[in-house]
Amino acid sequence: MSDITLDIIKDISITSPSKIVLLVMDGLGGLPDPRTGKTELETARTFNLDQLAAQGNCGLSEPVAPGVTPGSAPGHLSLFGYDPLIYSIKRGVLEAVGIDFDLMRGDVAARGNFCTIDDKGLVTDRRAGRVSDGKCAELAKLLDGQVFDGVKVLVQPVREHRFVAVFRGDNLVPEVTDSDPLQTGAPPKKIEPLAPGADRLAKVANQFLEKARAILASHYPANMALLRGFSKHPDIPTISEIYKLKPAAIASYPMYRGLAKLVGMEVLRTGKSIEEEFQTLKQNYGNYDYFFIHVKGTDTAGEDGNFDAKVRVIEQFDRALPQVLSLSPDVIIVTGDHSTPTLFQGHSWHPVPFLIHSKWCRPDGIKKFGERACASGSLGTFPAKRTMLLAMAHAVKLTKYGA
Repeated sequence: MSDITLDIIKDISITSPSKIVLLVMDGLGGLPDPRTGKTELETARTFNLDQLAAQGNCGLSEPVAPGVTPGSAPGHLSLFGYDPLIYSIKRGVLEAVGIDFDLMRGDVAARGNFCTIDDKGLVTDRRAGRVSDGKCAELAKLLDGQVFDGVKVLVQPVREHRFVAVFRGDNLVPEVTDSDPLQTGAPPKKIEPLAPGADRLAKVANQFLEKARAILASHYPANMALLRGFSKHPDIPTISEIYKLKPAAIASYPMYRGLAKLVGMEVLRTGKSIEEEFQTLKQNYGNYDYFFIHVKGTDTAGEDGNFDAKVRVIEQFDRALPQVLSLSPDVIIVTGDHSTPTLFQGHSWHPVPFLIHSKWCRPDGIKKFGERACASGSLGTFPAKRTMLLAMAHAVKLTKYGA
């Protein structure tokens, strides 16, 4: 399949009064429970989603490519219409922008996790039991402001076990490896340079982590820190420039707020619950023509391996959905940025259930919104980066291409 470029999309995009709502249940896709043969989504009671699926078009989206397990950033970039293999935004800068940290030119940001290590130095919990926000702030303050070889390390809390480490100094090259082994039972990795000139940052980051280990030693379960996603502020065209939209984001987690800002969305203040996020949509509905709404609970339950909890989040989403439907958006899309099966306890490569609803759909007549039903939908299995084209077409915001 040939790719349509962002320049072509920019040429055929037009403004119109129609409104698009993109609802992203993070980590939505799952795997069948051996007890029932049904995934989390297939298990959940989803009357409203089932009705939307029956009246709309369904399929399975692939965030990056077949067999490739996506991170959260590429998964969302695809849904926003960017090719994640071309536009790469790493976790560090997303977290920093998400908490409104004022990144300066030359700063390198890294995503941090407080973690638990045992007496052998092996990681036993990458998230330190998901320590409280208050504990995270306390620990971040202990690490903040240290200087190594003329590089100052600014540490700010994000949420639970997450923090941001910003390295501020001259001539810092962000192409270095992560210290996070991404699994338990392994030691934190030594940070290594990946490009000419990156030796300095690698050395400073390792010194910072060595000092962090000493400082955090008495703060079990958060007795060590991991770093990943070293990055600087990227150069990326905005959604408004490409699609001529006035976009808004409704997300409570900083990373997703940061990603939305980087692609030019206005980030709205909102509460943490699904109901509060939908209320924020209602309150701001007249001011924008594109809304991205992010729901985190499905991914958290998936990573925790809690099948029933993920089912409950999906059902909570479905019960609250009439708040969105009452606004009669011209286009509604419901999907995820990637799959996080509870059996897998992490992101996976499996395609993600996807539905789009508008008055211009040729209804698939699917009776249940779920992985197997979506596999038989009219959209088939398609690249997630086509999501914006589908949304724009159904909102009648694209002119004819060619003569």
